[in-house]
Amino acid sequence: MRHAPDDLPDPPAYDGAWVGAVVPALLEGRQPPWLPDPLVGARQTVLLVVDGLGAAVVDRHAPPTLAAMARHDLDTTVPSTTATALTSITTGRTPAEHGITGYRMRVGGEVLKTLAWRTDRGPDPETIQPHAPFAGGRVPVVTRSEFRGTGFTMAHLRGGPFLGWSTPAVLVEHTVAAVRSGAELVYAYYDGPDKVGHEHGPDSAAFAREIADTDHLVAALRAALPPDCALAVVADHGMLAIPAPDDAAEDAADDTPDDAPADVNAAPADGWHDLRAVRRLVSAFSGEGRFRSLHAGAGASGRLREACEEAYGDRAWVLTREALLAGGWLGTDPSPTVAGRLGDVILLARDRHGFVAPDLPGEGTMRGVHGGVLPEEVRVPLLADRGGR
Repeated sequence: MRHAPDDLPDPPAYDGAWVGAVVPALLEGRQPPWLPDPLVGARQTVLLVVDGLGAAVVDRHAPPTLAAMARHDLDTTVPSTTATALTSITTGRTPAEHGITGYRMRVGGEVLKTLAWRTDRGPDPETIQPHAPFAGGRVPVVTRSEFRGTGFTMAHLRGGPFLGWSTPAVLVEHTVAAVRSGAELVYAYYDGPDKVGHEHGPDSAAFAREIADTDHLVAALRAALPPDCALAVVADHGMLAIPAPDDAAEDAADDTPDDAPADVNAAPADGWHDLRAVRRLVSAFSGEGRFRSLHAGAGASGRLREACEEAYGDRAWVLTREALLAGGWLGTDPSPTVAGRLGDVILLARDRHGFVAPDLPGEGTMRGVHGGVLPEEVRVPLLADRGGR
């Protein structure tokens, strides 16, 4: 199976308007047609990455500051996940090039959890991800203080001054100080929507309040910047609601008349699903719930694909590693090393489904997810304005 299913969405536009093209355009003074006007000709630029702020989120909540900014929507990476997308944003490289293939990836026979990567116990970040962030420039990075010195920080943010923040107010102050120091580009990162979305879901009141708070943060940062400094806001991915197991069961029960016969061929309810049907054929699990990467046991790759098609074909697009890479989902021409970080079979979740790895059962508690290929996950806004407003 080298070809993708006919109903699979198109891969990201890695040769056009995508998140990895933003930093090169800003550093090199390019003016691609998708670059919002406030970013053209600015003396300095702050790039604020808001984790989880997908295009659909902005459309739905219409936060006043963000909604009034100049906008062009972009594609993010596949998988549409933080580790992969942030590395593409800072390096300008596709996942096939930089090699950070997901939240968890197989490296040297072990599954590496990228966001919990410790340099004293894990592999060398510069070996795993060899491309210099920001084209080798010393760009100040303003991110959470606890990220200092982690493996993932070294993989995607190394080389420039690290300014750690503990509250949004400190994020604003550090960013403004970096601008006053004369930096032409300042990178800042805020993760509130992603954290709240995972725990409470993007349909929750808590998430709506977080988006309002994020809007206030953007307004405060914009107001604190000088008028000749541009503020660009971009996201690494969107967010999709997924029912908890109990919710899915209740929804199914609510929709079924009391006297209706059981339909054994009915489509499974949206929500989280275990992988017990194929567990005996799998040696390791990587990726994430909506981009589940299955590493086959010895000699079992063909049987694993067939078993996945039979068990999960109505809930996921089932692709072999070869079909995924040939389709350009991670970019073009990955090295054998990068390709080997993916499983033999990948489940790209349909609708609002997710697949819980047996060694990471906590995934099944998430109420908001991303990682897959649906527009809610892949389409993100690039928003822009000038400072002092």
